[in-house]
Amino acid sequence: MPKTVAEIMTGDVISVKSQTPIQEAIRILAERRIGGLPVIDDNGNLVGILSETDLMWQATGVNPPAHIVLLDSVIYLENPGKYERELHKALGQTVGEVMTAKVISIEPGKLLSEAAKLMHEKHIHRLPVVDEAKQVIGIVTRSDILRAMATQE
Repeated sequence: MPKTVAEIMTGDVISVKSQTPIQEAIRILAERRIGGLPVIDDNGNLVGILSETDLMWQATGVNPPAHIVLLDSVIYLENPGKYERELHKALGQTVGEVMTAKVISIEPGKLLSEAAKLMHEKHIHRLPVVDEAKQVIGIVTRSDILRAMATQE
């Protein structure tokens, strides 16, 4: 019988809120040796996800977009909006300022194969598991899926 997300997810999820300071989130990630945290509101509803990738801007900084100056006008050769988003993440002080707000989640009753397909197609490493009220009840990682595959008969 195929496994469901509920059977393989980690149920005791560590999460943070939008107003959590970045340094606190980094400490949690390092101490727990995890690569991401669901971001919830005061009611426990999923509002985003914070990943290692979101935090890399803090360490690497941002390069301004390529541009030329012509007669006192600046002509951008790349999208300046992308630079503004990256700069915002690099300078962010709270989780809400650097998190990914467009988070993909999954329901606990979905099949393991559906979770694996979604993660593969969207190139994501973790899927928050949410109930009908969009409250985080678990998380599934690529490692969880691999462990489940290893135990299949």
